[in-house]
Amino acid sequence: MITLPPHLHVIDDRFRALTHPMSQLERIAEGFIWTEGPVWFGDRDALLFSDIPSQRIMMWSETTGVTLYRAESGFNNGNTRDTQGRLIGCRHGARDVVRTEHDGRVTVLADSWQGKRLNSPNDVVVSSDGAVWFTDPTYGIISDFEGYRSAPEQAARNVFRLSPEGALSVVADDFTQPNGLCFSPDESLLYIAESGSSHDASVPAVIRRFAVDGDRLKDRGVFTIIDTGLPDGMRCDSAGNLWSSAGDGVHCFAPDGTLLGKILVPETVSNLCFGGRDGRRLFITATTSVYRIFVDAKGAEPWTGGSRT
Repeated sequence: MITLPPHLHVIDDRFRALTHPMSQLERIAEGFIWTEGPVWFGDRDALLFSDIPSQRIMMWSETTGVTLYRAESGFNNGNTRDTQGRLIGCRHGARDVVRTEHDGRVTVLADSWQGKRLNSPNDVVVSSDGAVWFTDPTYGIISDFEGYRSAPEQAARNVFRLSPEGALSVVADDFTQPNGLCFSPDESLLYIAESGSSHDASVPAVIRRFAVDGDRLKDRGVFTIIDTGLPDGMRCDSAGNLWSSAGDGVHCFAPDGTLLGKILVPETVSNLCFGGRDGRRLFITATTSVYRIFVDAKGAEPWTGGSRT
């Protein structure tokens, strides 16, 4: 049997089919404070990602390297694209979710619930019907590092859905700190990370699974437990495997929750996304750097490897 490099840790032999013995973990960008929110723009052949404390959104491409996409980003954290290919972002500073229009204007989509300010929107996904789903923990208001220290106005740390018509609703309200989220390829399931163990060791480091019932969620319990660190950002590949950030790297889970293997990363992983021209490059944001690695799986998001439109 061919031996894989040390950064690829096989737990279940099915992981071998998702990797390659010559696949290298490359550091493609470095020198940041805390990287987050990677999103691939295939129509630009570029990756966007946040450097939260420096209030910048950066862009990386194979041809130009790292350039500044947006200064004064308002402590932007998670990013995704909507059904028209526009950038959707979560800003800790203004405590809102925003959309960047094709002409560069920024539109606020949501900043309050029942007359009170959101906590600090963290991560975001868009379903094929155009609805925006996002998590609202308190990480951006518990210090001045990733936002502005402030008391939370929301009684719960909610997960929200913003309809295409602009109606905001709570779809989950029993998390300690909801964090990363992603849909299964057919959007029948929504996975949501519970990262409350960051400040409370009694909170289990788990990924929960919900059945999507129109504009509502039905709790289907714990999908898996993270054995090192805590879960943050995550993505599904087209076969339904879930790739999640963790304390020692990226963990890959089969659709039934079995841990297949790990990509070991020398920094704490915050988030990840699929991209590249073939959709088979996994881009990983981790503390001060961004990494890239080939995986023999393609991301489930429609813009992976190309434009969404």
